[in-house]
Amino acid sequence: MLTRRTAGKLLTAASVGPFFAFGQKPKRNLLFLCSDQHQTAASGCYGSTEALTPHIDRIAADGMRFERAYCQSPVCVPSRGSIITGLYPHKHGARILQDALSDDVPTVAHLFRGEGYRTAAIGKMHFVDETRRHGFDHRIHHDDFNRRLTKAELQAIRKDQGGAGGTNGVRSKLPERLFQDTFYAEETVDFLRANKGAPFCVWSSFIMPHTPLVPHGKYWDLYDPAKLTLPERSAKELEGGFAGHLIRAKERGWYQQTDDELRLAIAGYYGNISQMDANVGRVLDVMEELGLLDNTVVVYTSDHGEMAGAHRMWTKHNMFEQSVNVPLIIRTPERLGAGTARREMIEQADLLPTLAELCGLEAPKNIDGRSFAGLLRGDAYQPRELAYSEYDFCHNVFTKDDRYVGKPPILMVRTERYKLNYLSWDRSELYDLEKDPGEHYNAIDDPGNAGIVKELEATARRLFG
Repeated sequence: MLTRRTAGKLLTAASVGPFFAFGQKPKRNLLFLCSDQHQTAASGCYGSTEALTPHIDRIAADGMRFERAYCQSPVCVPSRGSIITGLYPHKHGARILQDALSDDVPTVAHLFRGEGYRTAAIGKMHFVDETRRHGFDHRIHHDDFNRRLTKAELQAIRKDQGGAGGTNGVRSKLPERLFQDTFYAEETVDFLRANKGAPFCVWSSFIMPHTPLVPHGKYWDLYDPAKLTLPERSAKELEGGFAGHLIRAKERGWYQQTDDELRLAIAGYYGNISQMDANVGRVLDVMEELGLLDNTVVVYTSDHGEMAGAHRMWTKHNMFEQSVNVPLIIRTPERLGAGTARREMIEQADLLPTLAELCGLEAPKNIDGRSFAGLLRGDAYQPRELAYSEYDFCHNVFTKDDRYVGKPPILMVRTERYKLNYLSWDRSELYDLEKDPGEHYNAIDDPGNAGIVKELEATARRLFG
């Protein structure tokens, strides 16, 4: 009998035959590891002395780490659309959480499948309709996870985890097998074992460390809330910028969070990170066991960041660094730039052409992303002068009354020194990151900044146009 778990195993080398001719090098595989809502600073390889990420650190030790990588939107659906298409959200069309990415838009999966690769999307893709494939042959999502559980187990998960937006840090009572990410790691491992003899492009996507902040007990126990460092936050946080952020923070109760509550929340967030990291480790261990690291480009990133209490906020939906800056690590078979860090501006739209080039494929034309493969190889490389991101206001998650839904988006332009968060219809924000790296003072009204504001506003309109 053909089962869900064995279905992926039919995609073996025996079924497709050898994938390179005599005397030719085998095609390079691609393993794309993606988390949801991982703040860059909450990683050992990015300098954290508190968040424990030994397996992500393993990738960084053998790869190149990018410190200024930015998502194209600080919310799941449009960000992921940009990752797989190389297009900005207003071009690929999935601009808010409720938007579906059109099946007509070419993706990284279409590109690799067209070159004979077996393609798999395992885990949370956030395609709105998770059954959509967007070029991926093999698809595993939350419905597959739910089907393996009893009614009692599903009820236990709902009771234990609560709502997806919960920011109360709590120790889970569930066994590890009842977490979706455990299942997604197992399914990724199964696919790798079944397809080790064929070229593959695998996107393995975990739901952690996204809220709720309720990790398995052994990961919660890694952290003592009383010893955790709190982010800098003032009593007048958010008062000088776009009013919507202050309204949202107060409506959600984040603004009023006490220090003790915040420490528990951060312990839960770090526990989620370590649990996600352990599943990354499960996949890496099997890659090493099968000898696949010798011919695979491995990427780790997250769809966007997490405020984690900074500026008295949680989650994302804003343009602060904690929200739009993302971890990005690339490990090549040659271990190009092993253990090094780069500070050039990178956009996640750049991933599609970069990974295509690293795997010997030709990237699509007329996309917003551009390859930075030369940066990994040490070739001449002209870095971006700025990073761009956009945010359209999402229904039901920004303010309770949806007062901003339908208005033009926030457009971010981030240069070496300045960041403009441009609103054509409301108060914009300008941060001088050289003088104010924590983004606490909105310098939009300073007379000496009029020229830079005008220049960056024009850039924002051009990129959005």
